Amino acid sequence: MNKQAPLDIQTGQLWGEMIAWLSGHLLQIILGTAAGAVLVLVMLGIKIIGVRICGTDPDHVHWRTVVGRVLAGSRLWFMIAFAARLVAGYAGAPVSVMNTIEVFFVIATALQVALWARELVLGVIEHRAGGLEESSGLGSALGIIRLLVTIAIFVIAIVVVLDNLGVNVTGLIAGLGIGGIAIGLAAQGIFADLFAALAILFDRPFRRGDSVRWDTTSGTVEQIGLKSTRVRAITGEEVIISNKNLLDKELHNMARLNRRRITQTFGLVCETPAEVCARVPAIVKEVVESCDKCLYLRCGMTGYGASSLDFTFEFDVKSEVWQKVFDARSEVLIAVLKRFREEKIAFAYPVQVGFTAAPDGTLIMPYPPEEGETKREGTELEEDR
Repeated sequence: MNKQAPLDIQTGQLWGEMIAWLSGHLLQIILGTAAGAVLVLVMLGIKIIGVRICGTDPDHVHWRTVVGRVLAGSRLWFMIAFAARLVAGYAGAPVSVMNTIEVFFVIATALQVALWARELVLGVIEHRAGGLEESSGLGSALGIIRLLVTIAIFVIAIVVVLDNLGVNVTGLIAGLGIGGIAIGLAAQGIFADLFAALAILFDRPFRRGDSVRWDTTSGTVEQIGLKSTRVRAITGEEVIISNKNLLDKELHNMARLNRRRITQTFGLVCETPAEVCARVPAIVKEVVESCDKCLYLRCGMTGYGASSLDFTFEFDVKSEVWQKVFDARSEVLIAVLKRFREEKIAFAYPVQVGFTAAPDGTLIMPYPPEEGETKREGTELEEDR
């Protein structure tokens, strides 16, 4: 066909070639059309299978659902273009008809592959997120992520289509590259938080509702956004932390504990007999084991303080709920206090002892003398001093 001819002449030539092709290759066209119809029906059946797979998993948390989403994303216009391309090649269509079908097939294939890629990428992201927006913990960010993925994939698809249609896309690709670099430099802080949000999405160090401790902040995660995470501090205020800063420091997820460890120190008065100090671990163990959800670990003397004999004991509370842990710790401490009162074991407090001297220079002790101690011992101490 002469490409320089007017449009009406080209249309007439195309119509004439099609009539001649239909009359000369009728049997091949019928067989090819039947094969194309069967092929379309098969692809429609595969699409229905994908839709049913998605219906069995409404939360989109299984890998089979990702495959189902890809299959369900097949479009009828692609099936028709694919079947027409096979029929045209089998039936020996004229060049003008073949070129028209080829253009339609290239456009349909590029768009269909883009749709499949989009469903695959979003399916993997939502699978890693744990399901739909309501349960993913990144619901506020998934919409933006979908938009960015869709734009990126379809831009690539359009470039591929233009290139296959003979358009010079070198300048377009260069312009997109320069524009992307400029946008990246201008919004590098936003993109840093975006990639941090994606890291939270895939690595899942915490989820909405988890109790976390970050730097000097402790609280419950209320919302994970595209740029920042909102934490309700235990003191009541809402703390907003950028996703990048949140992942740059050590983060403690307290929600994944099945128990909390409590460490408590106390001191006894220095006059406590050694025999009583030796009994303290057994007393503490008995008290801790009598409290619900508490597991005794260890107790012992750890040093000599300025005015006390220092002890430390540790126990676990078998609960991940902080309120229950708090109540159990209070119960144990009150029980220890009560038991020590019964055993007449006194807790230490800061004291200072003052020594005075009698007119003859001997020391007057601030406590009664022990058996066998004489006043002369105090005199010798004074003389030695």
